[in-house]
Amino acid sequence: MTQVLTPLQGGRTHGRRVSWGSVGLVLIGVAVTLAALLGLTAGRAIGPARMARVPVRTARPAIPVRSNYGTVLAPPAERVSIGFAKHGLRSGLLFDVSNGQVLWQLDPEQPLPIASLTKMMTALVVVAHSRPTDRVLITPQAVHFTGSGIGLLPVHKRVGELALLYGLLLPSGNDAAIALAQHVAGSTGALIEMMNERAHQLGLGCTHFTTVSGIVDQGNYSCAADLALLAHELLEQPLLARIVASRSAILPFPIKGGKLYLYNNNPLLIVGYPGADGVKTGYTTASGPCLVATARRGHAWLGVVLLHSVNPLSQAERLLNAGFAKLRSAGRP
Repeated sequence: MTQVLTPLQGGRTHGRRVSWGSVGLVLIGVAVTLAALLGLTAGRAIGPARMARVPVRTARPAIPVRSNYGTVLAPPAERVSIGFAKHGLRSGLLFDVSNGQVLWQLDPEQPLPIASLTKMMTALVVVAHSRPTDRVLITPQAVHFTGSGIGLLPVHKRVGELALLYGLLLPSGNDAAIALAQHVAGSTGALIEMMNERAHQLGLGCTHFTTVSGIVDQGNYSCAADLALLAHELLEQPLLARIVASRSAILPFPIKGGKLYLYNNNPLLIVGYPGADGVKTGYTTASGPCLVATARRGHAWLGVVLLHSVNPLSQAERLLNAGFAKLRSAGRP
């Protein structure tokens, strides 16, 4: 037992003996009462609706940053001046394929319809998610196409993917685009989603796809700067680089005669422009003639993008010739 001082009336104290057990019971009671009061107050302040669990904030995925490829002007000594800039061309770019520096440009970030230049991205996504040795089933949808095509696809049969890649990029086969999309993604719509995701990953800010072939213009667009980077990505793939540099190809195919003969639409390759090695042509009424072309001279490797051009061959030759001459005068062999 111990003595505890308790207050009395008049401020006087009176000593009495209290057991520790009694003190413990009193303290426990006080604690329970306080807890109940606090709970009641919190309930009134927050209410059942406000006591809902607050979702945990998660960090948003970082937006991919586009590289400077095709956007930064080269040193003044290497830049090219061309007089036709405002005549028969809506947008264009002359660039160094090796480092992406721009030697000449005309509205390079203006989004425009790109027609079959779309197939550069189609090919990139296909080779990233399949093998050239795959056998691709030809469906009725693939043979009922519009626009350019291989035109010899045997419905309900399987053909080699490699032949379809050549058919996609040389004669610009819309039927090949459909067949490859169905093989890789199950449908053309699913492959379009994959194409837009790849564009997002590359940071292509003025690019969007609504078709695997480029036959649809609405919502299917890009710009010269993005197309330069896209061409570079394609040329980084050895198989695709070899295909787009081919003037023609003869491939095994399950048709009469057993062989498929294909020819490239690239005007620079058709006329035998020295060093030409790619990349893709395109045309619809909305896009006009379009061209992404590359060529090598010595150690120099230049590319050109022409959107809505009145004469892609003439303009590409003029730009490339001026570019190679400028590099030579700047001391670059």
